[in-house]
Amino acid sequence: MTRSVSSLWRQYRSVPLIYRIFVAFVLGSVAGLVFGDRMAIVTPLGDLFLRLLDMLVIPIIVFTLLTGIRQLSPARLGRIGGATVGLYAVTTTIAGIIGLAVANVLQPGRGVELVGGEAQSQSPPSLMEVVLGIVPSNPVAAMAEGNLLATVFFVIVFGIALTYVRAQKPDLADSVDSVFEAFEVGAEAMFVVVRGVLEYGVIGVFALMAAGIGTEGIGVFTTLGELVLAIAIAIVVHIGVTYLLILMVLIADVSPLAFLAGAKDAMVTAFATRSSSGTLPVTMRNAEEDLRIAERVYSFTLPVGATANMDGAAIRQAITVMFAANVVGQPLVLTEQVFVLLVAVLISIGTAGVPGAGIVMLTVILTQVGLPLEVVGFVAGVDPILGRIATMNNVTGDLAVSTVVGKWNDAIDFDRGVWTRQTSRLDSVMPGGD
Repeated sequence: MTRSVSSLWRQYRSVPLIYRIFVAFVLGSVAGLVFGDRMAIVTPLGDLFLRLLDMLVIPIIVFTLLTGIRQLSPARLGRIGGATVGLYAVTTTIAGIIGLAVANVLQPGRGVELVGGEAQSQSPPSLMEVVLGIVPSNPVAAMAEGNLLATVFFVIVFGIALTYVRAQKPDLADSVDSVFEAFEVGAEAMFVVVRGVLEYGVIGVFALMAAGIGTEGIGVFTTLGELVLAIAIAIVVHIGVTYLLILMVLIADVSPLAFLAGAKDAMVTAFATRSSSGTLPVTMRNAEEDLRIAERVYSFTLPVGATANMDGAAIRQAITVMFAANVVGQPLVLTEQVFVLLVAVLISIGTAGVPGAGIVMLTVILTQVGLPLEVVGFVAGVDPILGRIATMNNVTGDLAVSTVVGKWNDAIDFDRGVWTRQTSRLDSVMPGGD
């Protein structure tokens, strides 16, 4: 009996994790549709998965970010940091432009009547509050509260200070290296924990989908279909044009299919959890084991991306504001759309990478352009699906930018991971050869 169970377990583990998660996703969706709100009974199993992911986020950011900074000289840190921030800013701006373009073509919301439902939103922060919120008044409190942007800011500043101490005070270099080594051990330990959490993720994804669809019904996927369709189209265009064509083919000169093969675990997890920060452990695992990006790069680019790169949020907010304007009969002129683009890009940087944050940040933009907040209550019905596809976009962008930065800094091993597997597939179908 024991041997039989052990054999089944080995066979189960032999199936790649992404396929197991995908099957769980499909089965959970089917169970939710078939059994309805009775599937709410499995909600705690999904909540446990989210809590496990949340548990990993702050330790992984602290350990891996400091470990990555250790391997960078101040000059190289400036190059990697500048390239990372610059690419994130450019892709987010492109995302907002694509969102507005799609909204102008499809005009979602025209002919739709705003129905009841008051907006249940928090008091929106001002742009200055978003900017000041990057700098923590208490770094320990920021970590305890899960304030990712503030945590990343403090860890980067602290890590840079350590590298300067090591460079300018040789007598303390060994002590600084000891500090970095301790954090490197912590990072390795956290990756062991990540593997265990991902194994449980098969159950967690099943529970999330079964409970979500079971309680919300098929309406999760059909309510306000025009809005969902417009955002989905914009995100597909952004991933296909910006990430695959521009970043992968034109800039990095790598196979977009290989990139997608290396990013698929994180993309599926992001869609299931609706959390960029919660997906961070999976994203880092893809970067290291599949895309073969050096830790000195991805340990910097991915935590920064999980907190500041919100291309999906920029697309979502731009289209939703256009939708809101159409719903209330106040279409936006070109100058107003440019203002929406600027605000959407800035606000997306301060959008937390957690489920539901987009609804809160939507109130900021609606307030800025003078549209009624009642629209928030109208849109909230499709927030689950909008959050899923936007988060998947965000995580894909994090890995795409990391790949480009890694290529620029000779920090990708193209002889291993998905790059060789993809090359083998292409060689097998190419005719002839030497």
